[in-house]
Amino acid sequence: MSTAAGAGLADASAIAAGIPSRALMQRAGAAAATEIASRLAGQIGDGVVVATGAGNNGGDGWVVARALHASGISVRVVECASAHTPDARAERALAVADGVAVEVAPEALLTGGERVIVDGLLGTGYSASSPLRDVVADGIAHLHSLAARGASVVALDVPSGLDATTGVNVGGLQCAMTLTFGTIKRGQLISREACGSIVLLDIGLGVHVEAARAMGLADVRWFRELLPIIHADAHKGTRKKVAIIGGAAGMAGAAMLAARAALRSGAGMVKCVVAAESLLALQQGEPAALATEWPDSETQFVEQVASWCDALLIGPGLGRTRARAMVEMALAHFNGPVVLDADALNAFTGDANALGALIGGRQALLTPHPLEFARLSGLSSEHVLARHFDVPADLARQTGATVLLKGVPTIVASPKGECTVVAEGTPVLATGGSGDILGGIAVTLLAQTGVAATAGALAAFAHGRAASALSLHHVRGYTLDDVLQSLPHVWSLAPPPPRPPVLAELPAQWERV
Repeated sequence: MSTAAGAGLADASAIAAGIPSRALMQRAGAAAATEIASRLAGQIGDGVVVATGAGNNGGDGWVVARALHASGISVRVVECASAHTPDARAERALAVADGVAVEVAPEALLTGGERVIVDGLLGTGYSASSPLRDVVADGIAHLHSLAARGASVVALDVPSGLDATTGVNVGGLQCAMTLTFGTIKRGQLISREACGSIVLLDIGLGVHVEAARAMGLADVRWFRELLPIIHADAHKGTRKKVAIIGGAAGMAGAAMLAARAALRSGAGMVKCVVAAESLLALQQGEPAALATEWPDSETQFVEQVASWCDALLIGPGLGRTRARAMVEMALAHFNGPVVLDADALNAFTGDANALGALIGGRQALLTPHPLEFARLSGLSSEHVLARHFDVPADLARQTGATVLLKGVPTIVASPKGECTVVAEGTPVLATGGSGDILGGIAVTLLAQTGVAATAGALAAFAHGRAASALSLHHVRGYTLDDVLQSLPHVWSLAPPPPRPPVLAELPAQWERV
């Protein structure tokens, strides 16, 4: 997973090691043509039109056109801008020599009846700070029209007009599929709707991807490898005991959701520590969880909570009144791993150093959404959103805790600088209480793994995948109870068999109906 500059570094490293740049272009185009032919087999009978621009993204388009033509598929190229890089010119010459039909006016995109349109106008070199050129802007407008008519637009590397680093979609294009090369780009994960399904193709970069300083992207294979095993002889003690501190008056539901998520994530025992006013509701609403009132003294806290649990979640429905005092007491008298969320973080607004001192180097996971992150770090929410991929690592170093910044996508950064990107989830999770479910999953996995970075990334993946499993076609009408019901299916996910040259695949995030 990389920025646009990182993707360029990966290419440059491979070229410096002796792989010709044109060979990378040929591999990219050939792999893309294979995927188009197999995935859109029901539509290519009406032909394929390839829109090309002036740069190497257009060169990829020429390779695609030539490969499809060689396989007997009716294909034509609409050259919206003349090829100007040496590799693109060379591939254009080969395609023309092989008999690929060429038209030069952007308007020619509209003249055929093709149902598959390949977007090779602009690639990762495009920046949202630059205006779209006239002929390219016209080409993108025509792609919009074709998509509105029901054609499937397939982007090569990135949809034209999408900034591969920031995700700003100047072109406004929404594709059915994006075939991306070497690495998945940050902007694709920010603008999932623009990309449709994202298919990462191997073009032979191999170890040179490291030159991109890529963050790790969580997938099913990674998830299965890191998920802790519950052995056949397990009992409630070995499955670990977790405590949840929250549930102020009127907010028992937050602690209840966290408890249900912990139980559905494999916790052996769960104890909710809530305000007296919430105790009855908690006991009636989730009888599988133990419940006790907020402690009145440090001694009571040690006896009822610290000496009992293996990991502690503080925050679901905690409220502001006693939040800081509760966190300070808990971290002073419980030495085990902790998850801090919601008002447990808001209590330290602008005082991240004090929170870091209390954490004291233990395994700790902070799970803020962007506004909570802004409050804690002292940054503006606009800055947090603009540097969504980068700021978690800064706060992790400052506090000595792993930071899970919720969002699209979710970023999990450890104090050591390790970062995992979780691109799961749908707007099903855009509702109050979603974070409480994430907290319950995370504290269970933290108790079982003992590693905050691992637990946070696994929890974010499971949380998002449970929502994704519900909402293949729409998001309206689902509740968090549905997400909880979906969780058990996530734990038994099996990785798909390898299918070269596909390295990874992300489905379209959701569709309107």
